[in-house]
Amino acid sequence: MAKQKSKLREYIEAIVTALILALLIRSFAVQAFKIPSGSMIPTLSIGDHILVNKFIFGTKIPFMDDRILSVREPKRGDIIVFEFPKNEEACKSFPKTFMKRIKNVMDKGHPVYLFKDDCKDFIKRVVGVGGDKIEIKNKTVYVNGVPLTEPYTIHNDEPCPDMGPYLVPNGKVFVMGDNRDQSYDSRFWGYVSMEEIKGRALIIYWSWDAKGSTLNKIRWGRLGSLVH
Repeated sequence: MAKQKSKLREYIEAIVTALILALLIRSFAVQAFKIPSGSMIPTLSIGDHILVNKFIFGTKIPFMDDRILSVREPKRGDIIVFEFPKNEEACKSFPKTFMKRIKNVMDKGHPVYLFKDDCKDFIKRVVGVGGDKIEIKNKTVYVNGVPLTEPYTIHNDEPCPDMGPYLVPNGKVFVMGDNRDQSYDSRFWGYVSMEEIKGRALIIYWSWDAKGSTLNKIRWGRLGSLVH
């Protein structure tokens, strides 16, 4: 009887230890995310499952906005996962952009509703960091007057209004999706603060095509691909 209790205790201790380790890894090291939309095509596809490096920009202290053990700051080109920005001033910060977008899709007199999505995590590419001046002309992004070379982006044939200039505040980043004309990003709701960033996309560990045939649902060629 005593031996059975001893074994049961060992099992419980092993399970508790494994759970604690899993929580620590998830909180401070890496975390898994699933790509739900096509805003980052062709870099990331719907159904990609990725691991995110959570310590590269600093480990976030639970229940606080402070970070420790930061390796570096986000830089242009980084693909980051972040909480939806707590930016209630987005409409005021980007009024011309909002009005141009709205006029293209709505008739005069229709009501407009804005919702802040606190539940979702977003994934986008960093285009500008603190101190950068961002302008978008003819669908080309200019940072501090210099056009960005972005071989990873795609566009459709629909016209898009020019935007900016926007001066990115210190401690914030300007993000955009690689699928530029199908992305909901900083052009709509403004900047992302460091406190809202969860980490940098690292690797695709699984990829599932829900629309593929039975034998082709797993995208084998994407497994193990680094995200950049």
